[in-house]
Amino acid sequence: MSGTTSDADLRERLRAAGLRATAARVAVLRVLHGRATASSHPEITAALAEDGWDRATLYRNLVDLTEVGILRRADLGDHVWRYDLASAPVAGHQDVDHPHFLCTVCGDVACLPDVVIPVPAGPLPGAVRLGKVAIQLRGRCDRCEAAG
Repeated sequence: MSGTTSDADLRERLRAAGLRATAARVAVLRVLHGRATASSHPEITAALAEDGWDRATLYRNLVDLTEVGILRRADLGDHVWRYDLASAPVAGHQDVDHPHFLCTVCGDVACLPDVVIPVPAGPLPGAVRLGKVAIQLRGRCDRCEAAG
């Protein structure tokens, strides 16, 4: 999706996936559309707080959008589900598996699409051989490191 996607485009995408194009679903897609990184349910709820959407409604819609493949859901090891658009990359985020960096202090997540993590030869679990794993690096981001 480009930065110029209209609400009409979002409604059409929902219908094409077999979902009703409700105002809540369009609102969720609008929030996620321009984000550079995946967002958690609380972050999406905060972004839509002024519009009056309740947490439960937004959560149900996140689940529905994930089930039909419009959104991806990932837990980066901190027990927080994050959501982003599945079929069209957002700015700086490729629609392929790639490593992520999770700040252990502030919780920010950064995509690392150009980072290659070599896997040594030898006996590996099937998921690793098939590339069905998530690679995550953890540590302190530059901002938290500078803050001490």
